[in-house]
Amino acid sequence: MKVMVTGAAGFIGSALSLRLLQRGDEVVGVDNLNDYYDVNLKKDRLSRLGSSNDFQFQLIDIVDREAMSALFSSNEFDAVVNLAAQAGVRYSIENPFAYIDTNLVGFGNILEGCRHHEVGHLVYASSSSVYGSNTAMPFSIHDNVDHPLSLYAATKKANELMAHTYSNLYDLPTTGLRFFTVYGPWGRPDMALFKFTRAMLAGESIPVFNYGKHRRDFTYIDDVVEGVVRVLGRPATSNPKWSGDNPDSGSSLAPWRVYNIGNNSPIELMDYIGALEKALDVKADMEFLPLQPGDVPDTYADVEDLVSEFNYKPATSVETGVSRFVEWYRGYYRL
Repeated sequence: MKVMVTGAAGFIGSALSLRLLQRGDEVVGVDNLNDYYDVNLKKDRLSRLGSSNDFQFQLIDIVDREAMSALFSSNEFDAVVNLAAQAGVRYSIENPFAYIDTNLVGFGNILEGCRHHEVGHLVYASSSSVYGSNTAMPFSIHDNVDHPLSLYAATKKANELMAHTYSNLYDLPTTGLRFFTVYGPWGRPDMALFKFTRAMLAGESIPVFNYGKHRRDFTYIDDVVEGVVRVLGRPATSNPKWSGDNPDSGSSLAPWRVYNIGNNSPIELMDYIGALEKALDVKADMEFLPLQPGDVPDTYADVEDLVSEFNYKPATSVETGVSRFVEWYRGYYRL
């Protein structure tokens, strides 16, 4: 296939692009290389993709309507994977317009490009954050998700709604993937594992929010990529059993679907830190702090639909995943 991957210099985007290239697809990677975190890390991720006729990088911001329109016009994409987004729950409190611009306006440009150029399948990143105030565990795609706790979560929920509209109006197959706390080599420096590793190796304390009483469904990067690849190859279809009298939140009469991609095995934050202590052979000095605004105490993915429809379930243990991250971190930073 010829696939556009937005956010190609990002954590998930670069890993997915590499996987698609390895299996023989042609990839057009799009990224604006913004400075939300270390741009050199983004450039190094891109360097892994090499230079060949099968990979083309475009330095474009998806918010740029004219540039995105021109890109769609000059290519015939079989599929688009939109992973470009302003990430981070806490940063959305500090800089809301970054989320409004990229996650809403930019996603609108993606939808319009797919609509006008007959793209066969749009797959896009949603987030476990959409579950917001929900407390019934595990989180199911069939649950109502109308109570987000951060602007970031609200923009991801909005993406699902925007995609549904285009699926309904224009018969555009769209699939949203709710990722659960993705971690691993080449990860994001603003996430806990990266921050904890840097601080612990520097002999600094680490902030442990909600006094350590978090549970997260930590999902290893390779498992996430495998899920995306499987979903990408099967365009969303309508659910003929869907009923407006008893609406299902995970499907539609339109060719629209959402799926959770998570490990289906929530881990206590203190156990996660314990796995990092073991991998680093360093004892963490922990500063216990209250729950941060916009955060949820626990996440836990119900992946029944992913298993039944794609015969796939993420399974990498936290011990294995954290160890691989530490090995990469030491090598990348020459420690």
